[in-house]
Amino acid sequence: MALIRAYYKSPDHDFNLIHGDSFELLPQFNFKFDMIFADPPYFLSSGGISVQNGKIVCVDKGDWDKSMSQGEVNAFNLKWLSLCREKLKDNGTIWISGTYHNIFSVANCLTQLGYKILNVITWAKTNPPPNISCRYFTYSTEFIIWARKYEKVPHYYDYELMKHINGDTQMTDVWRLPAIAPWEKSCTKHPTQKPLGLLSRIILASTEPGAWILDPFAGSSTTGIAANLLERRFLGIEKEEKFAAISKARREEIENIKIFETYRRKIPDIVKAEDTQTDMFKCREPEPAMSLPFLDDC
Repeated sequence: MALIRAYYKSPDHDFNLIHGDSFELLPQFNFKFDMIFADPPYFLSSGGISVQNGKIVCVDKGDWDKSMSQGEVNAFNLKWLSLCREKLKDNGTIWISGTYHNIFSVANCLTQLGYKILNVITWAKTNPPPNISCRYFTYSTEFIIWARKYEKVPHYYDYELMKHINGDTQMTDVWRLPAIAPWEKSCTKHPTQKPLGLLSRIILASTEPGAWILDPFAGSSTTGIAANLLERRFLGIEKEEKFAAISKARREEIENIKIFETYRRKIPDIVKAEDTQTDMFKCREPEPAMSLPFLDDC
């Protein structure tokens, strides 16, 4: 089978990006990942409006987010979740973000495919946009399903670290975290970009240093940036070239060690984690820079 051409590879091969469609690319390789994070289309782009920076704006994201029928949404979710299941290690886990518009479909598809749902995280945003219609409660949450590949194969969870981050009490499934901060938009942003603080918590909770993480809808690669800040390795697949370009710029930005360290200090969970485990970001065994075997040079 021919090698897949990389859109971008970081110098030490810990950040790899492919420009293309996950539906076409995922079947082309057999590599298994420790964790997957996916922020699939919510199919909300139907002419709605919201408020950003005090201004009323259209919330249409692009053709990739156009509204579809429920049957089409279910078929879409079933297909990509099936492809991703083949890319998980037997003890691997997957995280999927969404709103009520798509998350129930995702949950049903996970169950149908044999995944075991572990938690449904409620991300309660501390700085949500206002409700300009004043006809219902302000939307301030998103949901993140955490599931493992098999019903009875144990998964990795750093319970003690999450407890420490949460002030030495058990962390619940309600996370109060802000949306992206201005400093996270230094290379411009994706319209549905997730904050580094959110992805850092997910990665710290469910992987060890050196783990390989896949994002099949990479966007501006917040997953990959968080992974590299935490000494994990990343493969992202992004269909839109303009977002792949943002991903590349973001990864090149943290080649500057001062920016790299500044970003780590801005993420509270990383600061708290380092406070208790000074070696937690080091691989358990020395691992040489390793290129994914199915990628050629960009």
